[in-house]
Amino acid sequence: MLKSLTLFLLKLLRWSALLVLLWVLLGSFLPIPYTGLMLERQLEAWWQGQSYQRQHQWVPYEQISRHAKQAVVAAEDQKFPEHYGFDMAAIEKALVYNRKGSKVRGASTISQQTAKNVFLWSGRSWLRKGLESGFTLLIELAWGKQRILEVYLNSVEFGPGIYGVEAASRHFFSKSAARLTRQEAALLAAVLPNPLRFKVNRPSPYIYKRQQWILKQMNQLASVEKLVTD
Repeated sequence: MLKSLTLFLLKLLRWSALLVLLWVLLGSFLPIPYTGLMLERQLEAWWQGQSYQRQHQWVPYEQISRHAKQAVVAAEDQKFPEHYGFDMAAIEKALVYNRKGSKVRGASTISQQTAKNVFLWSGRSWLRKGLESGFTLLIELAWGKQRILEVYLNSVEFGPGIYGVEAASRHFFSKSAARLTRQEAALLAAVLPNPLRFKVNRPSPYIYKRQQWILKQMNQLASVEKLVTD
């Protein structure tokens, strides 16, 4: 009985691993119309008895403004072109900060955020973080930087029910993502720490200040220039 159960669990584990690999490989070239984050938000709305409307439109990398690409890298992960999925210096600083303070600071890279948004759920459990690390390594190996940035920009949340830079651009600025200006792109990136709290259409003084900081960082990011123009 125990031997049969062990064999069954091993087969289940093997097939699960193969399905995960297939999922990641398909994601390396196919548009991703629906993500784990979208499912989580929809289930939350249903559970709370609220209506849920999802705005999302996939666009290829070439149809996204270079300003949008620069802005999210400047705002979220300036070492994105250089690291292999994890910013160890940022992780170390976050650990030191979290030991000292009452607030928790994260250190997730764009690769980690993409892995979480597409394949997993939000939260701070060790299980979720462990799975996130595994998916991060897989997409770094299978997708490459441009594809990761493409998927991130097409799946990140910019407001309640608004996913991806195309939907956000059309919702807030009535234009395609290809036509975003530097100021508009920086404003979208400015809300990414908490798009359910910060509003693109009603920016607070903090968001305006963050937008200006992002614009300055965009001018200094020479390392991202090749990534966004190739």
